[in-house]
Amino acid sequence: MRYQFTRRHEAGQKLRVSFEFFPPNNDGMAERLSHTIARLAPLNPSFVSVTYGAGGSTRERTATTLRQIMRETAMAPAAHLTCVDADRETVDGVVEEFAAMGIRRFVALRGDPAEGVGAAYRPHPRGYTNSAELVGALARRGDFDISVAAYPEKHPESFDFATDIEMLKRKVDNGATRAITQFFFDNDVYERYVERVRRAGIYIPIVPGILPVHNFTQMVRFAGRCGTHVPDWLAKRFQGLDNDPATHQLVAVAVAAEQVLDLVERGVEDFHFYTMNRAELAFAICHMIGVRAADGVRAAA
Repeated sequence: MRYQFTRRHEAGQKLRVSFEFFPPNNDGMAERLSHTIARLAPLNPSFVSVTYGAGGSTRERTATTLRQIMRETAMAPAAHLTCVDADRETVDGVVEEFAAMGIRRFVALRGDPAEGVGAAYRPHPRGYTNSAELVGALARRGDFDISVAAYPEKHPESFDFATDIEMLKRKVDNGATRAITQFFFDNDVYERYVERVRRAGIYIPIVPGILPVHNFTQMVRFAGRCGTHVPDWLAKRFQGLDNDPATHQLVAVAVAAEQVLDLVERGVEDFHFYTMNRAELAFAICHMIGVRAADGVRAAA
């Protein structure tokens, strides 16, 4: 659907936002992430999450990023944790390491195989079979805040919605406290999904994951791999902007702000932004919806 942009002067006062980062793998990306952290920290997010590679491939870099956030900001960090391509001993060791650092929040995910999205998933013979088992293991090891994934358009590997929602219910029964959705662009799809989830007896928050469109062509490829529908009206918004990055950025902010404000009209108050380690779009969107730095706190330019 196409959203109607509305003014909600009071919206920002009650909205809660969170951000996702990924650990950098070179000096240039590290510098960009540092800028992003400094730029977004004054917005006082509920938490910020740091991704974790399959089989522990980013373990050290994820830990370094978590320490940076804790050292340089007052933001509450959440560590992503996956069980793909890893045995239980390895996964449990990561939990112990991160908990010793002071991490009390986790985003528990099965994870995609090292071969990438779309590759066949095979549980490690000595590992946790799926994300529901991983959540249970986390809940038994400590009093953690545990977020999990949800899929408004169904996980690409799920046979049907009933199977998909049953998996979410298992994660909740095992200790999940919040679900963050895959990104989507049709708010009706999200609303119908939440209705399905509630009918299934699942009452944890279902936080919409919002993806600012930094590059429309790349986003379309990614959406195809994860099962997200890209509406025709959205494609028309970005049509002809491949070589016009300034206008592309303005359109991206407007589209995401429209989507968020429409969800606010539907009663949503929590939003999770996939930042791609870039501050500009996320910061501008938050500004447009009324989420701003506290009085006297100036965000880094």
